[in-house]
Formats: sequence, structure tokens, C-alpha cells
Amino acid sequence: MTGRDRSHAILPGATIGVLGGGQLGRMFAIAARRLGYRVHTLAPEDDTPTGQIADVEINAAYDDLDAVRAFAKGVDVVTFEFENVSAAATAAAEEHAIVRPNGRALFIAQHRIREKSFLAGRGLPVTPFAPVRSEDDLRAAVAEISCPAILKTASFGYDGKGQLPLKNAADAPGTWEALGRQEAILEAFIDLDREISVVAARGVDGAISHFDPIENAHRNHILDVSVAPATVPAETATTAIDVTRAVLEALDYVGVLCVEFFVARDGRLFINELAPRPHNSGHLTFDACRTSQFEQQLRAICGLPLGSPELLQPAAMANLLGDLWAAGELNWPAALAIGEVKLHLYGKAAARPGRKMGHLTAMASSSRDAKSLVLRARDALSLK
Repeated sequence: MTGRDRSHAILPGATIGVLGGGQLGRMFAIAARRLGYRVHTLAPEDDTPTGQIADVEINAAYDDLDAVRAFAKGVDVVTFEFENVSAAATAAAEEHAIVRPNGRALFIAQHRIREKSFLAGRGLPVTPFAPVRSEDDLRAAVAEISCPAILKTASFGYDGKGQLPLKNAADAPGTWEALGRQEAILEAFIDLDREISVVAARGVDGAISHFDPIENAHRNHILDVSVAPATVPAETATTAIDVTRAVLEALDYVGVLCVEFFVARDGRLFINELAPRPHNSGHLTFDACRTSQFEQQLRAICGLPLGSPELLQPAAMANLLGDLWAAGELNWPAALAIGEVKLHLYGKAAARPGRKMGHLTAMASSSRDAKSLVLRARDALSLK
């Protein structure tokens, strides 16, 4: 450390550094600016969603260690909206600023084999898995896990990228070839009932605050709609929250973390993966909760008391992907004519298929009604 005291709160007026320039950083920066903090962001691109809100936008590669060091010198605490930052870059930032969450947590969460091994080693419920680094590993993994299964790259997988289904053992060599013969992990196929996530925060003092489980539906492996509260038995919700708390403690985590879960048809709960940052499924907290996941992240990393995560009303969120723009500009007035709906756009100039351009949220007297409203609003965007 160079003059930064980890034991004291980082108060409004201080400067927060965000590594990453996407929409998560944008909503975090909005929350930080509202509380009187300054925000600096570093990302390889220019005019990023985060940069449009930040006080200072630095354009540099994450592995440009000199740029990372210079960036860290100008801020009081560094956090992340993009977790695939190298351990070397994290260490470079730590030379000059407090970094939260810690580099160890990122190192574990950005690699599926490390992540699953860490969780399994602490008795937490994960999908059965086996590492694949060679053809011998692949044969052994198929024999151990059996088929059907999912073969995933160990690193840099998100929104369904870097993973392929494996229906039978004979297809294993070709499936690994299709993934570029990269280091991979074979995971057992789960007879899935639904997917849920728990977004939670842990403060510098060890205090933990969680949002109740959120139910998620995907389309083409990309999150499509999230609904809160999740439609799961109370026992399942309690277990998911307890597991999330255990993960935060095991990582000595400071900040916001999301644990994604599979709920099997037989009621068993499995951790799918960790996201060491705010999460797409938690976007609805921006409008629907007393304290959003983004403000909670700010409070946690600054050593402030955590806010109330209370859900004010049942809510739903629908992603707006670039595919919607294929036929031209969208009908924003038609969607916003539904008074319960809130629109969030991320400031991205180019709409591409699969690219997250924004989202809609709605609140209602029930989660079913909230979902109906948000889907009706999204459909209205395409009305001519």
C-alpha cells in the first residue's frame, strides 16, 4: 500500500476506479455519482457505457501494467465490472490503491476448474465435473461424468460462449476440437427445473446483505428475463442464500457477488458459476429495491454500512439485445406508454445480434404481472 488506510471508510468526494467500461460499470457510476463520488474508468475502448458517466475515461489494455499503475495512483479504491482482468494487472493496481474484491477472488472465479474445485473443496454443491487438459483427461472425464454432459472452456466463457453439449462419448474428441482443444471442464447434465441467482454483498467489517433469489430465463444462452421473487420453495431459497453467504466468507470477499444456481427437477440445488461483480439478473434492483446492487457494491468497497436490499414490489427485467434493431429504430413511445415500465439504455452506438443494448424493468402486485408488463413493453418496441 502507498498511504491508503484500509481500516477507514472511503467517504463521498473520494475517487472510485472501475476496471471495465460496460453497462455494469455505467450503472455503478450512476450510483456512485449520486452519492457524491468521482469515478475513473479504464478500458481498451473509447466512449464506453461507463466512460460516458465517469469523470475520467482512460483508454488502455487491461494488460498494460504501467497504465494500470498510473490509473490506480489517481483513485482511492479500484473495483471491477469485468472480471477477466489478469492477476498481474490486479497486483499492479494493488501497488497503489485498495482493490476490492481481492485478486484471489477474481483469480478463482475467472477459471471454471479453479472455481469448481474451490467450491467442491469446501463442501458446497456444484455440478459433478472433471478437468480436461489432454485426450487422456477427456476419456477419463467422459468415463467419470458420463453423457449427456456439457463441455466448457475453462476460461473466458459467458453468455453461452465456449460451451457445447456432449450427447455421447463418441462425440467427445470432435466436441473438444470444436472448442479449440483448450483447457476445459466436463460438467454433468442437470435435469433442470429452473435457474435462479442470489446477489449479495459483504462489507469490510464482514457484514453480509443479500437480495432474495431471482428467477432467470435464458434464450440462446443469454439472459432474457429475470423475475423477483423467484418461484421456488422457501427451503430452496434459504439454502441458496446460505450457500451464497458461505461463498462470500470462504473468499473473504468485499463487494457484490452473484451466485448462479441450477434447481434440478428433484429439488437439488447446484452452483453453476460465480460472478465477482454485479450481475445482469440484478439489474431489476436498480428500480425495485430500496438499495440497488450497484449502490451496495459502492457501499461495500468503500467500507460504508450496507443498505437495505428490501424488494419494494415484485419486479421483472427484460434484456434488450441488438437483434431488436434489425428492422430499424424502435418504438420507444409505445413501450413507455406502459407507465409501470422503466427503460435503461447503455449508450452503445452499434446494435449487433446478441449484444446487450439495454433493459426494461417493471413492477407490479405480483411477479407474474410484472413479467407480463415487461414483455408487453418489449413487444411494443417493434410496433410500427
